[in-house]
Amino acid sequence: IGTLKLGGNHPIRVQSMTTTDTMDTEKSVAQSIRMIDAGCELVRLTAPSIKEAENLGNIRAALNEKGYDAPLVADIHFTPNAAEVAARKVEKVRVNPGNYADKKKFEEIDYTDESYQAELERIEEKFTPLVLLCKSKGTAMRIGTNHGSLSDRILSRYGDTPEGMVESAMEFLRICRKLNFHELVISMKASNTLVMVQAYRLLVAEMKKEGMNYPLHLGVTEAGDGEDGRIKSAVGIGALLEDGLGDTVRVSLTEEPEAEIPVAQKLIHQFDGVAEYTVAAFEDELPYSPYAYERRDTHAVLNIGEKSSPIVFADLSQAESVKPANFFGFGYNYSSSLDKWTMQDLAADYVFVGDQHIDFEVPGLLGVVSNFYTWKNVYQDKKHCYPLYTTIPADGFAHAQLNFLEWDATDLDVDALRDLKQVVIVLKVPINGYVQFARRFFIALQKLNITIPVVLCHTTSTEDHESFQLQQSTKMGALFIDGFGDGLWLTTTRRIPVQLINTTSFGILQATRTRISKTEYISCPSCGRTLFDLQETTAKIRKHTAHLKGLKIGIMGCIVNGPGEMADADYGYVGTRPGHIHLYKEKTVVRKNVPEAEAVDALIDLIKEYGDWVEVKA
Repeated sequence: IGTLKLGGNHPIRVQSMTTTDTMDTEKSVAQSIRMIDAGCELVRLTAPSIKEAENLGNIRAALNEKGYDAPLVADIHFTPNAAEVAARKVEKVRVNPGNYADKKKFEEIDYTDESYQAELERIEEKFTPLVLLCKSKGTAMRIGTNHGSLSDRILSRYGDTPEGMVESAMEFLRICRKLNFHELVISMKASNTLVMVQAYRLLVAEMKKEGMNYPLHLGVTEAGDGEDGRIKSAVGIGALLEDGLGDTVRVSLTEEPEAEIPVAQKLIHQFDGVAEYTVAAFEDELPYSPYAYERRDTHAVLNIGEKSSPIVFADLSQAESVKPANFFGFGYNYSSSLDKWTMQDLAADYVFVGDQHIDFEVPGLLGVVSNFYTWKNVYQDKKHCYPLYTTIPADGFAHAQLNFLEWDATDLDVDALRDLKQVVIVLKVPINGYVQFARRFFIALQKLNITIPVVLCHTTSTEDHESFQLQQSTKMGALFIDGFGDGLWLTTTRRIPVQLINTTSFGILQATRTRISKTEYISCPSCGRTLFDLQETTAKIRKHTAHLKGLKIGIMGCIVNGPGEMADADYGYVGTRPGHIHLYKEKTVVRKNVPEAEAVDALIDLIKEYGDWVEVKA
């Protein structure tokens, strides 16, 4: 891509996208420089029409004059003629198969094999000029499928599925290969991390079948802002990096584009310098599918396993002493005047106290876990207190209802776990490779039909709060997406606030859609097409709706992905023209051209109208 090498053994590259109007050369150049100085290796700019595509040449020239040669990427939707202009001006063009040759009308069409083939021939005719132009000019191309903008044709035959996303890209890839053009990068973006991960894995499997090995651009689209956006991005992107997939990364945050760069760098750098390790070989067919989510079957032990949502652990074992005030960090408040505990939505289910002694009544819904000998001497006769063992006891487990057992994931001799009914495994790995060793352990359990519940426990050693969130989200997210884990227990060798650990735990479960504890915001990262201030609007909508647990609200700066992403959201807020908003119920527009000043109130009214509003608790 220009002078930048991508794929093969080259480093994973970091990129982002400008939010300026591409016709404003001065602002676009200034923002591009801020991005490049922050470490951005590819700069993407929107080119919605020919005039913006033409102006990319002026932006390229201005950057060159200032000594910046980072490749520029033209982002194209709906306008093949703009793509052909851009291919002459910059080093790379991105096309979206869902809207490059098709117009989306949300129509379901019953295609015959002959009529479908005719559509493929029409697409080839429309796409070929761009491919030949890129080939002659040495311009690279990204074929970027978006879950939210699949064509009606793909949706009619494959549905709103990872398979549909993959086929959408493969149709374009086959045309490129037929024309002997291979300077290609492929992406499979979605706001749903499960769909996104499954689509990339399926794409690679399909490419391997057809003898293709093109590099991948990774991203969770519309990830949102703040902590949620970082966790969601790390869950999706990190899971694929753990698989060994990915050659370039963009973390899509509803923030300034230069703020995305250090997050992407930290996400990638957790894999730097990792020592090689060997996971026990497995030759048979996998007992689970990497391409479709299905939670592993387990039996229930109290509120852990079977159909219960994954549980969350807090850890106070390293505290100097345990007091009621300590519990605030993981979701419990104690009122001394009322002598009463209250719970927040993000309240942990169990707290590990190690060898600490608690001399006060704990919340009734909170389980207290201690090391076995401390439990035996201090907690054995107290309600909701449970032991943690480090080995299987010769004389049996002492608690009649629930016992925790630490297990090293590298130990695959799991037959001893077959008949344990009142036991939950706490899975640890003392070396690198947590995800791979954990997967291998779960395969061993499944081969023997062992249904014991498992709590995933992973330790980081970073002092940086953001790195802690990214690393834990990567490891835990990958396994929950695979359907593994009945709980999580995040630990650290450094001082990370209990509250941050707790919100990260619930954020991971929310991002993997295994336990919903808050409102989810599917908000795009802004670009030159955006028709309102996304950061300000997202903050305003969050302020009024953050208490609507389980609701998904899409906030889209323009129409490009809006209607499609509304299919995954309960409600949508989409810019249509300056100062005006369309409001959606799922993918159906229900209120058009609402003045922006009234749009947030109108969204709240819409949520009330459909019965999804609840009043804030006093």
